[in-house]
Amino acid sequence: MDKIDMATVLPQLVEFATTYGIRVVGAIVILIVGRIASGVIGGAVRKGLQKRNTADGIVGFVSSLVRFAVLAFAIIAALSKFGVETTSFVAVMGAAGFAVGMALQGSLGNFAAGILILAFRPFKVGDVIEAAGSKGKVNEIGIFTTILNTPDNQKIIIPNGAVTSGTITNINAYDTRRVDLVAGIGYGDDIAKAKSVLESLVGKHPKVLKDPAPTIEVNALADSSVNFVVRPWVNTPDYWAVYYDLTRSIKEEFDRNGISIPFPQRDVHVHNVN
Repeated sequence: MDKIDMATVLPQLVEFATTYGIRVVGAIVILIVGRIASGVIGGAVRKGLQKRNTADGIVGFVSSLVRFAVLAFAIIAALSKFGVETTSFVAVMGAAGFAVGMALQGSLGNFAAGILILAFRPFKVGDVIEAAGSKGKVNEIGIFTTILNTPDNQKIIIPNGAVTSGTITNINAYDTRRVDLVAGIGYGDDIAKAKSVLESLVGKHPKVLKDPAPTIEVNALADSSVNFVVRPWVNTPDYWAVYYDLTRSIKEEFDRNGISIPFPQRDVHVHNVN
């Protein structure tokens, strides 16, 4: 075996170590600077969005996206120090991203819908909404799903794409709501007396608003009854309390004043055929 000529190898080792050592140190420096820069820039973006009262979900997503973008740039710059063809690397990453995007098309649709919900705020946590065939109180608005709690304490998870693809009803978006009730009386009862009873009942309820004024009018001549619409306005938190109070009180006051509340009935006529 030939002996290693140290006089020849040593300069080559020194040259190799010098060349690649500088590249390694440069790559490490780039990565460290990139890591620090990603934190600083991401934090600045977060603070800027928070000052604009941007939704927390968007703040977290955008700041994380900025951090990852800065880190990705630093990694590509570090690879270029070793002679890696970064153009090809970026192209491969782009193709991989496209393939992943096609595979996760549905999830990306929900993601985009979540960004729209957080940006335009058709509802917020705590609102009671009806969307995608479900109704409940908004417990959480995520990037991919919206979580509702129903009045009977069920948890409903709705993909954001389903939420934004249909009509969204925000039930308590405004400070006041109108309670819609129907009170029927018999055809033989006094309409003026029934209206007076309803007006008195609604007018003395402590949670019914004076402005807008309630509406109490004959609305329909039904098969078995003359129907009044009773439409008082209330503060939104008082809606169900007033609804239940008036429903019970109308029955009690009609009974007290001798006003009948008809129920569906059918007359049967029997004909004797000789």
